[in-house]
Formats: sequence, structure tokens, C-alpha cells
Amino acid sequence: MKLGFLVDLNLCMGCKGCEIACKVENEVPLSSWRLRVKYIDIGTFPDTSRNFTPLRCNHCESAPCERICPVSALHYLDNGIVNVDSSRCIGCAGCMMACPYGAIYMDPESNTADKCTYCAHRIEGGMMPACVVACPVEANIFGDIEDETSHISRYIMEHQGNVQVRKPEKHTDPKHFYVGGGNQTLNPLAHERIEGYGLFNNITHLDTIGDPHHSILDRFIAPIFGGHNDHLKNESFLDMPNDADHGSHKEGGHE
Repeated sequence: MKLGFLVDLNLCMGCKGCEIACKVENEVPLSSWRLRVKYIDIGTFPDTSRNFTPLRCNHCESAPCERICPVSALHYLDNGIVNVDSSRCIGCAGCMMACPYGAIYMDPESNTADKCTYCAHRIEGGMMPACVVACPVEANIFGDIEDETSHISRYIMEHQGNVQVRKPEKHTDPKHFYVGGGNQTLNPLAHERIEGYGLFNNITHLDTIGDPHHSILDRFIAPIFGGHNDHLKNESFLDMPNDADHGSHKEGGHE
């Protein structure tokens, strides 16, 4: 048995349900992810589209992370899953540098490497990965790719010529497949950004930064005193004139 994963990008609607399910199921810490859903915008207004791509460990048959690990913390299970043994991990981060897909993170609490394991603990109990169960459009397809009758094998056969993997030039033989989506979806270098434009609009620059005639103190006193008075510009509050010294108030009452 060799387990594999397939995402039909024609079905994925970017709800991020799989991302949240993974986070909850595996108690992934903040600022880290085992699974994330990337999106890119393609085209020029008004002819534009937004495409979503779930990214996770590819469970390569020739996994560089498994080869580089000096303590065999990353190892293969009999079903083909590249698993992580946190009790053996020494936190050297060699696997993070070796992975061409950026799918491994360092757990800030245990200081050990972690990544998607296809929810190996659930599979051992006969259940599907959490992300597969959570997907409302059944875009995530999981199963035995060596079984010709399995759902994933039939899906691959039915979509021959339209099945892709990420970074095939790395020769890692990934067991994570995609159906649908173009080259721009899976290849970051193929997505062109128009020169002079950022993510949202045309890039512009300020003529000057701040007002060279105002001090830092003015930024704080201006809202209070309603303007930049000359006698307040660079004076200490202790040195400010006292109204009583200038006879602005009389003893025992008001003017």
C-alpha cells in the first residue's frame, strides 16, 4: 500500500476549512502551519480570476528531508507516509533546509521539527485525514495509489494529462498530486507581477517624510493645544509660563 493525496483545484473554493481543521487536529502553534491555502490573482481587470492552492508536505518517495536527518527522526512508514518522531528530533533544522517545498516548521514549544503527516494517527485508527473530512466540496482525495480501484487511482486515470506535481525538476517523486489549475498556480516564478505595481495598486512615494519644521514634541501637544504655538514648540512643560505670574487670575474670584 502506498498512500497519496490529490487536490482538485477546479473544485477548491478557498474556504480554508482544511487549513483550520489541520490546525485544530494537530494543535499547530500560532505562526506555523502544516497546511496552508495559497491564493493568486491572475489576469488584468476586468478579465481576472483568483485561484486557490492548498499546500502541504508532498510525502516524496525520494524525500531529501528523510535522507538528511542525522537521527532518523524523519522516517518512512510502511504505507509511504514520511513521519516525524519528535522524541528523536534534535532540532538541527537540516530537514527544513533540505525540503524544496517549505513544508517543515520548527515547533516553538518543543524546538523539534514538525509537518503534515497525513494525520497518521487518524489513519492508524481507520479514519481519513482531518482536512479530507472538513472539505465541503470534496476537493481533497486521499487513498492508496497502488490500488487501481481506489478513488484516488481512478481520479488520476480519469484526468490523465491534467495531473501535476509541484517542482518536478527536483526529482523527489512526490505523492501529492493536483488536478486543474495552470502553471501559475503551482509555479511561483510563472506568475508575473507588472513592473511598478505592488499587491494592490501602483507604487508611489512620498515627496517628504514628515514636516522638517516641526519637532517630535509637536506631534503630541498639537492635538491638545489645537495648534503649534511658537512658545510651546521646543520648551519643556516645566518651563511653560504660569498664568498666575502674568495676572490672568485675581485672588478670590474671576476676572
